[in-house]
Amino acid sequence: MSKKLFFKNRKASFNYEIFDKYIAGILLKGTEIKSIRNSLINLNSSFCTIDKNEVYVKDLSISEYQFGNSNNHEPKRIRKLLLNKREINQIKKKVIEKKLSIIPLNLFVSDRGYAKIEIALCKGKKIYDKREAVKKREIDRKIRQNF
Repeated sequence: MSKKLFFKNRKASFNYEIFDKYIAGILLKGTEIKSIRNSLINLNSSFCTIDKNEVYVKDLSISEYQFGNSNNHEPKRIRKLLLNKREINQIKKKVIEKKLSIIPLNLFVSDRGYAKIEIALCKGKKIYDKREAVKKREIDRKIRQNF
């Protein structure tokens, strides 16, 4: 499956330690998918919650469609994610037991034209962990420059 449009949450790998990843469908309105195809999306501050055995993504900002009329969507509305019941139960169990967060990593449009979102179970990094990551990145960069 190749991915046509691809949007990445760049801050996720820096701010969180990532454990498990899942790919879910997203329940969208017509003007929302048109805005995604026009690259009018921001994933940086978004997160997911579980409510009544359903997973929702919050603060996913999809700007209003330029040519939409009165039927246009709200930019930061809560959107339902489409997962299997088994996957939802696994996620719910891990979130409760290990106190993990559910963070969207990537959003893409598949070959068939469906919007998919990659979510991950994450744990927030401490400040000293972030400093170590920056130091390691700089060391790796210097090693690559010398060769």
